[in-house]
Amino acid sequence: MINQQLRLVPISIISPFFTVAEVAIAEQGSIYCQHQAGSNMNLVELANQNIDKFGEVPKLVYEDTKYTNLDLIKKANQLAHGLIDLGIKPGDKVLVMMLNSPEVLISYQGILRAGAIIIPVIFLLGPKEIGHIMKNSEASTIITSAAFLDSVNQARNGIESMKNVVIIEEQELPDTITLSSVMNGRSEEYTGLTINDDDNAVILYTSGTTGVPKGVMLSHRNLYGNAVSSFKLDPDRPPEDVGLFVLPLSHSFGLTMMNLGFMYPNLSVMIPWFDLETSCRLIEKHKIVGFAGVPAIFSIFLNTPDIVDKYDLTSMKECASGSAPLPVEMLKGFEKKFNCEIYEGYGLSEASPVVSAHYKKRPRKPGSIGQPLPDVDVKIVDLDGTEMPVNEVGELIVKGVNVSSGYYNMPDKTAETFRDGWLYTGDMGKIDEDGYIFIVDRKKDLIIRGGFNILPRDIEEILHQYPAVMEAAVIGVPDSTMGEEVKAFIVAQPGATVTEDEIIAHCREHLAKYKCPKFVEFIEAMPRNPIGKILKKELREPRDS
Repeated sequence: MINQQLRLVPISIISPFFTVAEVAIAEQGSIYCQHQAGSNMNLVELANQNIDKFGEVPKLVYEDTKYTNLDLIKKANQLAHGLIDLGIKPGDKVLVMMLNSPEVLISYQGILRAGAIIIPVIFLLGPKEIGHIMKNSEASTIITSAAFLDSVNQARNGIESMKNVVIIEEQELPDTITLSSVMNGRSEEYTGLTINDDDNAVILYTSGTTGVPKGVMLSHRNLYGNAVSSFKLDPDRPPEDVGLFVLPLSHSFGLTMMNLGFMYPNLSVMIPWFDLETSCRLIEKHKIVGFAGVPAIFSIFLNTPDIVDKYDLTSMKECASGSAPLPVEMLKGFEKKFNCEIYEGYGLSEASPVVSAHYKKRPRKPGSIGQPLPDVDVKIVDLDGTEMPVNEVGELIVKGVNVSSGYYNMPDKTAETFRDGWLYTGDMGKIDEDGYIFIVDRKKDLIIRGGFNILPRDIEEILHQYPAVMEAAVIGVPDSTMGEEVKAFIVAQPGATVTEDEIIAHCREHLAKYKCPKFVEFIEAMPRNPIGKILKKELREPRDS
């Protein structure tokens, strides 16, 4: 078992007990950021501490408008009072479904300051999925955009608990309330509610790639603790560094990056949704040093030279990757092209979500997801739960302050995934002699051919080494003789010509024969979920010939 109990910074830096008198805006800050005795590890305190420690500083740029940390908190307090006037009570659930914007940050903090629970919803979901989330969460209110009202109205049909639809636009639309009318004239002071650390702050619904979306209950303590542990990876970030925010705030990765941002004084430039040209333009304009992204984003940067080569991107120094495995060849190609290091990490919604990452002042190991965060324990176990030796493959399990208490209204699923205080991730991995973790595949993606276990990622890494391959994914397909056979899906580089025989021959040069694909299918694009993770479930479904 790896237990990383590190102390990289003086405890005073991360203490939740800052006094308002310690900062220059003492009198003003006390109005907007009243502290709560006996309540130390919650997301309201996390935002308050940013003002306590750094004073009023520019925190966000969105469409050329700049917001300070104090601006955002004042607006959040107004929203909190408005939500209470709408009848929102502590413990109520409020859905938030919109593109990235300052209103998302304000809504999240406003909901928490009203004592309620945030239900983030990715706007790409259909009415059926939105309706499931509304019904399962028993939410009473949704904050959204007029652009998504058709889906919202279809989803809420017949759900009596859904009382209020709040839209961010200044439009008079049937059965809606404008966000400005909820906020206008309300107090900018804190509501005075006491928030307990173990109260649920967020119920985060999984993407549903393996079935019905499950609502992961994340407490204030879970999310606060994960932000503090993540901060210890890089406690010395220069305050002048500007970051680009491209991840959706409705996803666990984006949510934790937002929370982590409260640990620093740094400015972030936010875009509504990832767009390559917009990202490049803003990197050049604001001299952005990096961003947190998913492999699909790094692939787009690497494989779209006609756009990226038009901009000066030399300010970029470091990026973070998560949500899905980053092929080593893609990592090397990105770092070489942009002279920008990528720090790969790992997480899942049930862990708030960060479990491991590469520390800034330690060696990086390409292909690894780094080492466990401080205050996070990990083990690799076999099917019986017995811990495996170093470098032996088994299931990764996790314990720590970041681990969820379970799924909302799903006791059977909770009992299956959370056992004896450990989160069973379903990811197969190994830990080397230096404590670095390597994810080799999802447990459910393991291919068993003629009794031999085959890890799809081993094959995918080899496929990514072939120059004509832009992206690759490998699955097992049923076979009457061998049980399963290996099938590779390939997205070719633009303009490249490549055949099935060439792909198989390349694999045979580098892999044991039994691991080589028997079938190769070329497709135009990989099916992905809203955060960019490849949906192997869809690749397994029958395809048109």
